Amino acid sequence: MGVASMVTVQFGSALAIPMFAKLGVLGTAGVRLAWAGIVLLVLVRPRRRDFAGRDLAACAGLGVVTAGLMVFFALAIARLPFGTASALEFLGPLAVSLFGPGHGRRVWTGAAGLGVVLLTEPWHGGVDPLGLAFALAAAACWASYILLTQHVGDRVTGLSGLAVSMPVAAVVSMLVAGPTLGGRLSWEPVLIMLGLAVLSPLVPYALEFQALRRLTASSFGTLMSLEPAIALGIGIVVLHQIPGTGPALGVALVVVAGVGATSSGARPEPEHAPAPAVMAVPVAGAEERPALVGAGR
Repeated sequence: MGVASMVTVQFGSALAIPMFAKLGVLGTAGVRLAWAGIVLLVLVRPRRRDFAGRDLAACAGLGVVTAGLMVFFALAIARLPFGTASALEFLGPLAVSLFGPGHGRRVWTGAAGLGVVLLTEPWHGGVDPLGLAFALAAAACWASYILLTQHVGDRVTGLSGLAVSMPVAAVVSMLVAGPTLGGRLSWEPVLIMLGLAVLSPLVPYALEFQALRRLTASSFGTLMSLEPAIALGIGIVVLHQIPGTGPALGVALVVVAGVGATSSGARPEPEHAPAPAVMAVPVAGAEERPALVGAGR
């Protein structure tokens, strides 16, 4: 699920780049999140009684960092090569892995970090400073996203937490992007963005919600080391960017780190896992008896 989410999110980001000319960078990110929020509200229909007060606040916080992640990364790939921006963004999950429990896993974190250095090749210089700042801001949002997603996924049944956080992300991003959309909106780009919203963020974020119920946050953070490699491959296919020897070696290192991280990353059962719902099921010829309907873990 983690690997599938990375592939879809990177394809979605790469395919969104041509829309920058039609909707602008901020507008592209905002319209994608707006469609994602609408679709999730329609499909999941979260109910207020499903959330404790603190859990609802965590969902709102997750929505804010999701908006930051999407907006800052869109601004970064408008100024940096796609693979470089993705590698810098990965510093967020790398930090989660580095400061998580388990000293043995830090060996894989070190390998992943070296891979990122080889992917970005900072000794060549010439990195756009503003693009670098946007990528690092996206990295900080991604680290927060991982921790909040795991918290919300442990305490809120199914995808209800995502169905609250995504509309919050849509509102926040549209507040930022709205002033840039004047005169740009038309049916064609808006409908294209609906398809891209399904590809990313709807499918990958739903997969990550489920993956973080099965992996520790630190192991998930190191597993995300595969994402710069995936971005590099998509850059070859979609953007025709051919890597040199250094980036190719970086790909190998992050793949090894990702495999090593998942080998010991299974999670124990969350302490505050949501209780299974109880639903009355009528049985012919007998009194109604309760049946357990699980959370789909």
